[in-house]
Amino acid sequence: MRSAVTGPNLPLLRTRITDFDQIIASTFGYLRGMWNELDGVRVEVAQAPAAAIHEDHIDRWKVDHEARSITFFRLPMVRFVSGTEPRPGESQMFIESCVFRAVGDLLGRDPWDLAPGRYRGF
Repeated sequence: MRSAVTGPNLPLLRTRITDFDQIIASTFGYLRGMWNELDGVRVEVAQAPAAAIHEDHIDRWKVDHEARSITFFRLPMVRFVSGTEPRPGESQMFIESCVFRAVGDLLGRDPWDLAPGRYRGF
C-alpha cells in the first residue's frame, strides 16, 4: 500500500505566494463586505510592474478608476518587509495596510475611514 509523501498527519503544503494571495483576498473581502461600492471591482496580483521605481517611491499597487480594478505587485511589497527583520505578523499587517490604502485610493476615501477602529497604518 502506498500513501502520500507527506503522510496523513502533516498539514497541506503552503507557499509564500499562496499566503500573500490569501492575505490580499481576505482583506479585500472584508472591505467588500463593508462597502457596497466595491461590488464589481476586479483585484489582481502581479509579480511586479513594468516600471516600479520612481524618483520618490516604488509602486506597490495600481488603481485603475475607469476599469474599476486594483493590481497589487507582490515583489515590491514583500521586499519592503523582508529588508528588515520582520516580527511575527508584520508582513501581514503591511500587506493589509497596502490593501486598505489602495481601496481608499479607488473610493476616494482616507484608509482610516474604511474600517474605523480596525485600520492601523503601517
